[in-house]
Amino acid sequence: MTQIPVIEAKHLDLTFQTNDGPVQALKDVNLQISKGDFVSFIGPSGCGKTTFLRCIAALEEPTGGSLTVNGLSPEEARKARAYGYVFQAAGLYPWRTIAGNIRLPLEIMGYSRAEQAEKVDKVLELVDLAGFGRKFPWQLSGGMQQRASIARALAFDADILLMDEPFGALDEIVRDHLNEELLKLWARTEKTIGFVTHSIPEAVYLSTKIVVMSPRPGRITDVIESPLPKERPLDIRDSPEFLEIAHRVREGLRAGHAYD
Repeated sequence: MTQIPVIEAKHLDLTFQTNDGPVQALKDVNLQISKGDFVSFIGPSGCGKTTFLRCIAALEEPTGGSLTVNGLSPEEARKARAYGYVFQAAGLYPWRTIAGNIRLPLEIMGYSRAEQAEKVDKVLELVDLAGFGRKFPWQLSGGMQQRASIARALAFDADILLMDEPFGALDEIVRDHLNEELLKLWARTEKTIGFVTHSIPEAVYLSTKIVVMSPRPGRITDVIESPLPKERPLDIRDSPEFLEIAHRVREGLRAGHAYD
């Protein structure tokens, strides 16, 4: 029996109308993402990585082709609470505690206070922030704030997690640690993850599938199925298999530039 893709794009186009004329952000994008995949999108700035993620989340509307999320339109999937979204900045309200920030979508969705408390405790444990619920964002490091942002996206237990360069502003040591933690989180929750990054090592380390995109208009130049095992210690990055995938990603990025 063929598994229905969780996310499927067919000949997807998106053109923005600007004061200087139309700007084509995405062109003829075709992609299938299966349940439990960890898919990284990598490419140069302005190649449409974030735009494609925003299309999945119904934050942008394609101008051509089709896009489905769990067999629904992105708008229908949003109303069905199919995904959580983690932005580049943690975006925590400074006047709310960490627990209060995580609780916010649950309040909006009408969960009871008891359900809210249970879910907040569960996701704080999941992102290794148990005991920090009463702290305020300014009392936490950047890495801890970003983990709180991930906890907020996980709070209502959506099957899909969309992440737009969540670790891009963090230093390399913190980023490595959060990469390890994210893989553990993915293994525990079995969510389908779409992850935007500029980092080749990060894309290769995290993903089951790497989508390489070209400069604008954003096209997919390569889709790389990773042969790496699901269990990935950080030192796997020194292995020949890892370096071979990284080389292919780099070559895909070069090929995309060659279209200009």
